[in-house]
Amino acid sequence: MSSDEKPEVTSARAEFYGRIDQDHLTPLWDVMKDIITPEPKSGCRAHLWQYDRLRPFLMEAGELITAREAERRVLILENPGLRGQSRITTSLYAGLQLVLPGEVAPAHRHSQTALRFVLEGEDAHTTVEGEKTLMRPGDFVITPPMAWHDHGNGSDKPMVWLDGLDIPMLSFFDASFAEPYTAEEQPVGRNTGDSLARYGANMLPVDFEATGQASPIFNYPYARSREALHRMARQEEWDPCHGLKLRYTNPRDGGFAMPTMATFLQLLPKGFESAPYRATDATVFTVVEGFGRSEIDGEWFTWGPKDIFIAPSWKWVRHQAGEDAVIFSFSDRAAQQKLGFWREERQKN
Repeated sequence: MSSDEKPEVTSARAEFYGRIDQDHLTPLWDVMKDIITPEPKSGCRAHLWQYDRLRPFLMEAGELITAREAERRVLILENPGLRGQSRITTSLYAGLQLVLPGEVAPAHRHSQTALRFVLEGEDAHTTVEGEKTLMRPGDFVITPPMAWHDHGNGSDKPMVWLDGLDIPMLSFFDASFAEPYTAEEQPVGRNTGDSLARYGANMLPVDFEATGQASPIFNYPYARSREALHRMARQEEWDPCHGLKLRYTNPRDGGFAMPTMATFLQLLPKGFESAPYRATDATVFTVVEGFGRSEIDGEWFTWGPKDIFIAPSWKWVRHQAGEDAVIFSFSDRAAQQKLGFWREERQKN
């Protein structure tokens, strides 16, 4: 497209547009520059949420409403450019969920894929399709589409995790379904840790047949993932844009762990300054360890443990680590790559 200018609206054209509007028609030439853009264009904005500021609101919510009454006691992280839409990026939803000691978040299921990334607390649990897993900080937990799941906290401390879901994608396709379970908690029919033992040791049962597109592992413990980063860091092979960045995978095919969302864990060593990069997948970052700052679309954001920040689609990003930093992130890259949309561009330092 050679120009951003729209064709002139003459009196004859305006009269014509008015007449065809009665039959629910619009001339493409009048809107083409708005719907087929030279670069990604949305209201999504770079933003950072400081966990220390958000936590008191979560605890106050815990005094105002129970997990049972709320079904999911969550404070939605709304992108400042997308307020009122329950979106953290154009295609993704995120929120902070609180389960207090002794509480149960009732069992239900839905067609949306969900991830949990644990920020605070230990030994609360999630049960997915009859298997219970204990949750600890840094654990990445999956709820596949239409899988029964409930959460409970048998510990003596609050449990907080980041929820990430593909709600906007399902809404776009008008494909959302949800239903409650017949009881508050589903029965547990598998031993704790069964899925990790069965599928997470670089082996598969001899008669394994894939069902669904999500990983059969639903808890990727942080201790394992952090150890992988630690050992690989000794090799001193740093990507100029990402430091040392690993993606969580589905053992059945080596693809992303979830069909619509891609998840990553990266290590930025102390003093690391990345080369600028940009990609079409708007990304949600959550700091696990360390302190640093990131420049996104020309604005600097200083972050520390448990803080959450957003890099919108096709905006330049670069990171600086004040000390060794570990960052979890998720985006819609899994869906974009399947559809052939994803693109990345890098600059040299």
